[in-house]
Order: sequence, then C-alpha cells, then structure tokens
Amino acid sequence: MKALSVAQMREADRRAIQGLGIPSAVLMDRAGHAVFEQIPAGSVGIVCGKGNNGGDGFVVARYCLLAGYDTQVVVLAEDAALSEDARVFKKVYTQLGGRCRIVTNEADWATALHDLRQCAVCVDAILGTGTRGEVTGLLRTVIEQWPKVDTVAVDIPSGLNADTGDVCGCALQAKTTVTFQWSKIGFEQERAQAYLGEVQVVDIGIPAVCADDDAWATLNVE
Repeated sequence: MKALSVAQMREADRRAIQGLGIPSAVLMDRAGHAVFEQIPAGSVGIVCGKGNNGGDGFVVARYCLLAGYDTQVVVLAEDAALSEDARVFKKVYTQLGGRCRIVTNEADWATALHDLRQCAVCVDAILGTGTRGEVTGLLRTVIEQWPKVDTVAVDIPSGLNADTGDVCGCALQAKTTVTFQWSKIGFEQERAQAYLGEVQVVDIGIPAVCADDDAWATLNVE
C-alpha cells in the first residue's frame, strides 16, 4: 500500500482541486461520509477543530443526524476562526436542525465532557496531518481528558505526527483511524500503532495521477 508524506498529500490535494478542478467541498463531503460509514448506529459525539479536519467532522455530523443517530457536536473554536469549508458544512448541519456546543475554555470543556462520556462513539475531528510541535492549551486538555469510549479518528489521531509517527506531547488513542486516499508514512512506525487502532484507507475521489509526479507531468495542466 502506498504511503505519502504530509507534503506529498498536500500536493495531491492541490493538484486535484486547483489542477483538475475538483471542488474542495466535494472531497470534504466524501471524506466525512467515509468516516460516517465506520460509525455504528447509536449516540455519537463529534469534536471539531477549526480547520479542515473539523470540516470533515461537520460532514460526519450531518450524515449521523440524517440517519437518526443521537448526535452532539462540540466545536473548539468560534465561527470566525473556522476554515472556509468548515464554515460551509457547519452551516448545513445546523440548518438541518443540528446543534453545536462552542467550547473555547476549560470550564466549557468540562461541561461538554460530561455529555460526551454518555456517547457510544466519539469522533476525533480536531487536528489533522499538519500537526507539528507540541500540542498545548485547550487542545491538550481536550486530548488528555478525552472520554473513554470507542473513538474514530478523522484522517489521523489528533496529536500524532503523520510523517514521523511521533506523539506531539499528547495524542488520542483511536479504535479506528479513517485516513483519506493514501496511508501516511508515519503510520508505518511501530510507535504510532498504539494510537491508530485499525486503519481504514478510504477513497475520497482524488485520482491516483495526483500522487504520481511522472504521470502528472504528462497531463500538462499546470
């Protein structure tokens, strides 16, 4: 199975979106749906960060809501801090009747944590593959106090370095990691195994040519 570095994955994304013209929102929707397919029916808590990993989480939330699951969403940022696509999918989720709890401090997190502990499954949509350095502040608190329930990680467990497999101060331990299109080179490191759980590599619609430099050069699309 082919594994990519963070830089290679970013370039594959860029080629798909800017080179081929596949809308980023389409890829995000497919990513979120792939995660949803790994979640059993029941109560689910989804914790979203401010970036595109959080955007994937809002997509997961929408599919869970429409499937009739008892769905709760915790957002670790105000709307103004969300990425563009994350704002789009948060709006879709809330317009369908979904509710979000905004958590920006440790007191708010303590309240949210009480409810998340009642869920059958939690979804980690906090930090993506770009994590570098040590996780600090509220994000560290969230990771260290994560409820002891089955956890599905979106693309990568939050706090794990996708290139090295190292823990960035702290990292979530997932039962299942749903990673997109290609595995990540850090997943091959033994030290990462305890955090990844079962890894599912899912197709979100990025053509293979986007990760093949030689084949891409023949397209003449840049």
